[in-house]
Amino acid sequence: MGNYESILLKYWGYASFRPLQKEIILSVADGRDTLALMPTGGGKSITFQVFSLSTEGMCLVVTPLIALMKDQVENLKKRGIKALAIHSGMTREEMKVALDNATWGDYKFLYLSPERIASERFRERLVKMKINLIAVDEAHCISQWGYDFRPSYLRIAELRELFPDTKILALTATATPKVVSDIQEKLRFEKENVLKKSFNRENLIYKVRIEDDKLGYLLRTLKKTNGCGIVYTRSRKKTREIAEALVKSGIKAGYYHAGLSAESRHTRQHDWVSGKTRIIVATNAFGMGIDKPDVRFVLHADAPDSLEAYFQEAGRAGRDGKKAMAVLLYNNTDTVRLRKGINEKFPPPETIKRVYEALANYFQVAVGFGQGVSFDFNLVEFAKRFGFSFVQSFSALKILEQDGYIELTDELERPSIVHFRVNREDLYKFQVANSKFDSFVKLLLRSYTGMFSEYTAINEDLLAKRAGTTREVIYKYLIYLDAHKIIHYIPQKDCPFIIYTRERVELARLKISKENYTERKKRYEKQVESVIGYATSSSVCRSASLLAYFGEKFSARCGECDVCEKMNSLGMSNIEFNRIASDIQQLLEKKPMLKHELFFKVKGKEENIQSVMRWLLDNSKITERIDKKLEWKG
Repeated sequence: MGNYESILLKYWGYASFRPLQKEIILSVADGRDTLALMPTGGGKSITFQVFSLSTEGMCLVVTPLIALMKDQVENLKKRGIKALAIHSGMTREEMKVALDNATWGDYKFLYLSPERIASERFRERLVKMKINLIAVDEAHCISQWGYDFRPSYLRIAELRELFPDTKILALTATATPKVVSDIQEKLRFEKENVLKKSFNRENLIYKVRIEDDKLGYLLRTLKKTNGCGIVYTRSRKKTREIAEALVKSGIKAGYYHAGLSAESRHTRQHDWVSGKTRIIVATNAFGMGIDKPDVRFVLHADAPDSLEAYFQEAGRAGRDGKKAMAVLLYNNTDTVRLRKGINEKFPPPETIKRVYEALANYFQVAVGFGQGVSFDFNLVEFAKRFGFSFVQSFSALKILEQDGYIELTDELERPSIVHFRVNREDLYKFQVANSKFDSFVKLLLRSYTGMFSEYTAINEDLLAKRAGTTREVIYKYLIYLDAHKIIHYIPQKDCPFIIYTRERVELARLKISKENYTERKKRYEKQVESVIGYATSSSVCRSASLLAYFGEKFSARCGECDVCEKMNSLGMSNIEFNRIASDIQQLLEKKPMLKHELFFKVKGKEENIQSVMRWLLDNSKITERIDKKLEWKG
């Protein structure tokens, strides 16, 4: 067993790697910048984690999702691997402790939100660290051609100047060919190097159901369906309504969205993961970082606005390799809503400027100030106070983010944390002089470890239970110790936040780039039309359609989606379809031909050849020239 396999077995309990994982590790070990494309659930994080554990130094992991960052840090700690995170939701003192630990504390992984790279103070500390690899998660965020562009990702390339000999491993589950090329260019790869696992999920069957009564379909279908699953919807209100309807019909279901309290979200997530509830009805806030292998189905009651989002959400089904279903419920209302959403996603520049001005008033940020400062942010309260709609506010803020004025983070769910500001000797002196607090300090030290070296998550309710008192009493003790500089106590926090990535500018100097605004809108329109095209097509295999979108131009028909079922009902097997398609490809690659010429040369029933030819035309595998000859495009 090699060194990498030994590490995999020791920390993860696996005897062998999944497909492509070891190739990625070896590519990095050979000193090559590497872009790895692996579908959701493919085990991307293990690649940089195993490599970093195999060599001296620490891996710097850049990721935009604070919740996912925290999950990975906790998972590594549970495996006995030292890891920490730095993001803009932390106080200055927290960051100082984290940076000290990263520099001197023998840590193996430092997770970093990308906007931190802009901080000169952070960069000064960073160069003192021995970095063995720069891992860029969600790498599609660096590309303006991607569906989730984040300007702060463009700063990652600056790390090249700090660590010229350190290689980059970029990872993503969703990237079109254009985005793949753009990622490598933006990260300044010395040489193009893409390792790609096919996005094809042979065990996952994609289907589209045209349904006016979506709730009725869900109730009928889920009563007959075994196993656990996810139902995605765009509306928080609908998550509750659908879940309640499922419960009334005897199905164990719960609902989840970002508007629930952190405690409610954790409880509902745990109930679903543990099997207490069979179905979770959720917005797209649910699923990131959850690796539940036995999900048998993912149903979308509403179409998402990009195939990237759909592919990622649908891909949460069947990670155990067993048969699973991904079903999109669709009707004309979805088409209207998706197209209407284009203008909602891109409000007029005047509205964007009004939101920017209102934001400065909300936080009392003066012109010329604010750069690098972060603020807790309640979007609902903000929109209500200034008379904007929720969607209008959110869309304007995202455009301001893409133009580099602010950053709006994902929701930060953080438990209460404690760090001892004094050393053990001074703490003992305090306990002797303040006997009233002696037993409480001992309770803290018995309940948690590591509080002298780093900030540690605590649970006030658990401490109250162990002390035989109330949460309020525990809170007062913690506040007292904080006020007397014995500890630094930061109570539980549950909100997103806004970061001013540059100083506030006068409204006359606020530039919403018309060119970028127009181009981004055009790209978004194409994303939306791709979703509509996928949902309304009746002649293109669902799996092949998705794979073609991500650059896998010629994929075999799956034989099991709703489109393939119709073809199969005509008496044409999957094998027959693939044979005819292969014959057409071989003939047209030699030279363009007229349709009737093909019919003479391809063996099979005429209606079958016509069906395959129609599919190839619809899927842009072949094109018809002006002279009526068919030409192979692939």
